[in-house]
Amino acid sequence: MHFVVEKFAEFYANFTRGLRRRWLRGTVFIALLAVVLVIALFSVVIYSYYFATIRTGLEAKARTATDFFANYVGRSYDDYYESAFRYAETFGEANRIEMQFLNSDGSIMISTMAMTSGTSPGSPDVLEALDTGRISTWVGRRATTGERIMAVSAPMIYADGGIIGVMRFVTSLRLVDRQVAFNILGVIGVGAVLLTMVYLLNLVFIRFVITPVSEITKMSKRIAEGSYGIQINNEYRDEIGDMVESINEMSLKIAQTEKIQSEFISSISHELRTPLTAITGWGETLTYSDDLDEDSKRGIEIILKEARRLTKMVEELLEFTMIADGRFTLNIAQIDIAAELEDAIYTFSELLHRDELEFDYHFDLPDIIFIPGDANRLKQVFLNLFDNAVKYGRDGKRIDVYIGMIEEDIVITIRDFGHGVAEDELENLKMKFYKGSNSKERGSGIGLAVCEEIIKYHGGTLDLANAVDGGFLVTIVLPISDSPSTPYAKIITD
Repeated sequence: MHFVVEKFAEFYANFTRGLRRRWLRGTVFIALLAVVLVIALFSVVIYSYYFATIRTGLEAKARTATDFFANYVGRSYDDYYESAFRYAETFGEANRIEMQFLNSDGSIMISTMAMTSGTSPGSPDVLEALDTGRISTWVGRRATTGERIMAVSAPMIYADGGIIGVMRFVTSLRLVDRQVAFNILGVIGVGAVLLTMVYLLNLVFIRFVITPVSEITKMSKRIAEGSYGIQINNEYRDEIGDMVESINEMSLKIAQTEKIQSEFISSISHELRTPLTAITGWGETLTYSDDLDEDSKRGIEIILKEARRLTKMVEELLEFTMIADGRFTLNIAQIDIAAELEDAIYTFSELLHRDELEFDYHFDLPDIIFIPGDANRLKQVFLNLFDNAVKYGRDGKRIDVYIGMIEEDIVITIRDFGHGVAEDELENLKMKFYKGSNSKERGSGIGLAVCEEIIKYHGGTLDLANAVDGGFLVTIVLPISDSPSTPYAKIITD
């Protein structure tokens, strides 16, 4: 049940974090893309509009002027030149449009801007007008100043179809470019306001939707970590409220299930202790009897072995129910941690010898180190880990134990040289009642869970991993100076 709730909380947390990112990224990105597209489209439209307006106006002026010359100007070049000179003197828009008269060679003969007279523009509009006899438009930069201009060239055609010259209207695009830029900046400003509004609306959405979901996620994590029965304050009357109600109901049901399970385990364990004590006691008494043959004694030894194994399982179950119910007690005193480890090694040495296991102990402490701890509980951890190393690593025929220091911590490692554990099962080994899929050994499956709780209550950590070159490695880290503290166990300090 704990595994299911933990996985649910993990998924839920990833979902809410992803939802926040996806929502902001999606809405803001889409809004930004839309604004960019609108600005680009507006820029093209507004520039095309101004360009087309100016072009149409200049072409209309050029067409009107050339028609006038064609109808009223004489056939001689002198008549053309004189009429052009008078037309330029009376041109009323010289302040914003330059009017030029070019001969058939493309040179400017007359201009409302005196400084251009006598030059040859050589621009495509002039060449095209002379070659095709049609009005031509060109946008580019003036060769002398680099200013952006628009030029419209219209051929001056006699009645007989001959081209005597070109009338050219030139206007600067500086004001147009400035006006277009102002309009684009205005649209960009509007887009920025819209993006700001979108972002603020997203913040409102996050505040009223995603933030409550994040708070719910934190509470679901607490439930997954074992705080069964806690309730989330439900202030919502929508889908979020339904979700909170479902999580609260799940928390209560899990708490009820855990309570029933703990009570059942505790009751059964207590009931088993009495007959097991009797079986073990009478079994040990019978082993000293001279009236039994060898087969009977061997049978009694098997009974004792299984009774002791069952007694150990019962003790582990009782330990775990005490931890879960808050009845777990630590008797804290300053202890020589190396001495406690060596005492556990000595206690286990007979089993190691019987299974023909090589045992290597590495002591790497500068001196005797005292730490605050419960000697009996820590010895219980060591014995349990030695037992696991023998059961699951006996094929390797070797166990290594190391004790040393890293900064202000005591580090203890216990390694066997067996087959190790499947990588996808490592994270589950410390879950209560979990046994590896390939495990052929019998047991309750809560030994490591109890060990981790004891180490955790001492302010330390217990890590499980496969060794680099084979086997299984358990690493215990215990602080030297910090006193143990836990909300679950009662601390008794000597």
